[in-house]
Amino acid sequence: MIPKDLSLILLLFFCIGVAKSQEGKNIEILSTDYLEYNINSGTNAKKLIGNVHFQHENAQMFCDSAYFYTEINKVDAFGNVSIHQGDTLHLYGKFFSYDGNTRTAKMQDNVKLIDKETTLTTNYLEYKIVEGIGYYVNGGNIINKENTLKSNHGSYYTKIKLFYFKDDVEVINPKYIIKSDTLQYNTQSRIAYFFGPTDIISKDNFLHCENGWYNTKTDISEFRKKAYLTMPKRMLAGDSLYYDRRKGLGKAYGNVFIIDSSQNTIIKGLKAFYIEKPEYALITDSAHLIFFQNTDSLYLHADTLMSITVNDTLQQKEIKAYHKVKFYRFDIQGMADSAVFKTSDSTLYMYYNPVIWSENNQIFATKIELHLANNQINTADFNDKCFIIAKEDSDKFSQVKGKNMKGYFKNNEIYKLAVSGNGQTIYYAKDKNKIIGVNRANCSNIDVLFKKRKITKIAFLTQPDAVLYPLSKFPSEEKYLSDFKWYEEFRPLCPLDIFK
Repeated sequence: MIPKDLSLILLLFFCIGVAKSQEGKNIEILSTDYLEYNINSGTNAKKLIGNVHFQHENAQMFCDSAYFYTEINKVDAFGNVSIHQGDTLHLYGKFFSYDGNTRTAKMQDNVKLIDKETTLTTNYLEYKIVEGIGYYVNGGNIINKENTLKSNHGSYYTKIKLFYFKDDVEVINPKYIIKSDTLQYNTQSRIAYFFGPTDIISKDNFLHCENGWYNTKTDISEFRKKAYLTMPKRMLAGDSLYYDRRKGLGKAYGNVFIIDSSQNTIIKGLKAFYIEKPEYALITDSAHLIFFQNTDSLYLHADTLMSITVNDTLQQKEIKAYHKVKFYRFDIQGMADSAVFKTSDSTLYMYYNPVIWSENNQIFATKIELHLANNQINTADFNDKCFIIAKEDSDKFSQVKGKNMKGYFKNNEIYKLAVSGNGQTIYYAKDKNKIIGVNRANCSNIDVLFKKRKITKIAFLTQPDAVLYPLSKFPSEEKYLSDFKWYEEFRPLCPLDIFK
């Protein structure tokens, strides 16, 4: 053991020698209580004990004891070890090995790295002082403001304040949890960047993507690649999603769809705007609605689709379709300029030149209302200037018009149409499916009866003004009632036709 006074003299002499030989690039001993050096030990190591303080470039190092290998410019430090860069970055542990040539510190046991408002804890950290990069490979936790981040592997770039995490990454925030395969996190901006399958879980919703970012400071995010947002009985998905958690606002672009399992609907398009509470959705660009029903699905297209919650407690909604509306189902098709479906009364309201087709029948009016029960058409109201046309042959059409009509359905098939006010008819009478004559009549109230969606009988409820013509004697100028229009060229014959 070297006496303390002599150890200080040897220390001073040693430090001067190191400074001269390496021009200040070697590790310097600034202080220690004791220094031991046994030249015959074969290790060429100086042993320092008590209040040990090293300096190398801009790094200050402290420990309870250390071995200093002057020939290779390396230190092994033990007990309450710490490394400090300036007044912002501090590294603590129980043991470190420091290489002065590569300026790399390997810190072990209860390692803690503190960089202003960020704290990293792990059991092993390799830290490159020049580059300002720390690596861990056996699990680490980072605390930054209200966020706690965990991963199996990670690195921290102190100069740009960026963490890179890999393998079972988890971000814990009081409002949500992020789970990811690969994630970057900037401690200054507090933005997390995702580069693999990622889930964001909160009490209100669930987000998934494989690429994107989340600003944990503002709760604004953008997600790409297999991105979707789910809520109770709701789902919003698209090629990319923008989401503002605080406002409950979402925007979706490319292959967008909104699923509402409570209403058995899917709304699709290329652009969508969504508000969580009260729920509101606006879809444009190839917008269309799929309404799942018992026997088949209804497909509806319009330039713009809007879904509005009118009563959240009763889960009542209105789905509004604007401009160039067309819908298709195998047994009924339709078109209008605009339409509204209200869940409160299960009714589809069609406005501005609405037309519906069923089998060989076409009906149009100023306004049409289709009333549903148990997801099937129950009744229909045709209001003002109503007109039904049934094609009997290439140039022959049975026709009924009137002020108002009411249709009655069973199993989605019309079986009766009641005409009230200003009724007029042209009806091609048949015998064994062969046309034998034409009945032209005026009657205020008429019932039109159907079987398998074809007119089988016209009943006049008041005294009609009628003429029955043999087919050959029927005047050609009377073949059509006034306001006759045949819209067959616009009729959708399959789901894809709704876009024509």
